[in-house]
Amino acid sequence: MPPFRLLLITGASSGFGRALAQQALLAGHRVVGTVRNESARQAFETLAPGRAFGRLLDVTDADAINALVTEVETNVGSIDVLVNNAGYGHEGILEESTLAELRQQFEVNVFGPAALIKAVLPHMRARRRGHILNITSMGGFITMPGIAWYCGSKFALEGISEVLGKEVAPFGIHVTAVAPGSFRTDWAGRSMARAPRSIEDYDAMFDPIRSAREAKSGHQLGDPLKAAQAMLQVIDSDAPPSHLLLGSDALQLVRAKLASLGDSIDAWEHLTRTTDGVA
Repeated sequence: MPPFRLLLITGASSGFGRALAQQALLAGHRVVGTVRNESARQAFETLAPGRAFGRLLDVTDADAINALVTEVETNVGSIDVLVNNAGYGHEGILEESTLAELRQQFEVNVFGPAALIKAVLPHMRARRRGHILNITSMGGFITMPGIAWYCGSKFALEGISEVLGKEVAPFGIHVTAVAPGSFRTDWAGRSMARAPRSIEDYDAMFDPIRSAREAKSGHQLGDPLKAAQAMLQVIDSDAPPSHLLLGSDALQLVRAKLASLGDSIDAWEHLTRTTDGVA
């Protein structure tokens, strides 16, 4: 791949998307950043006139996604790196959360990235090069009460990323699922949709979790700037990982989950093996 690349980053007005766009521009790359309104588009382009290209996009609009990728490939250049960053978190006890909220969570966090992947892949496959980064979450590995819809969407994106990586590796295309821990972004603040509480049985377990998450927002350990620099290292790598955890909290929690899962598999191995039969 060329030393300077063209990145397409969704959700580039704040959080990881904005930090990655800024660091990529500082490194000399060109960036197409998708945003939700005209003022954000204009603000994005001021980051690096002539190398920062703002585009309006709703990631739930598949037709708009196809049109955007065609327009960028025609008028800006070959997309070397797709970063599926746009997304949000839904917080709510499962029994208190609606199926409509589940569908919307998946529309933004899963179907949007899938549509963007499908739009860029024919171009990357024809060029026999490219890199797709899907921003997932440590919530794509571990779980905690109150974010079932969110974890479900991130587990789905992790699985899609892993399968996709195996399918496109023969074409020189890399796929990396980037799973951040707790970072100082808007995820737990402005970008969090919170279901109203209604069932008292869950109060003792969930209310402290919600309060702690709200209090921690803006004070998390993770630095989005350092996350962006780490992602640029992955983009520059000739052999990037299929999964990348970001943050010491993600590292600790995912390792603990994998160890616990291994213990459970071992404990129930005898029952697991009883289901084999003679063909």
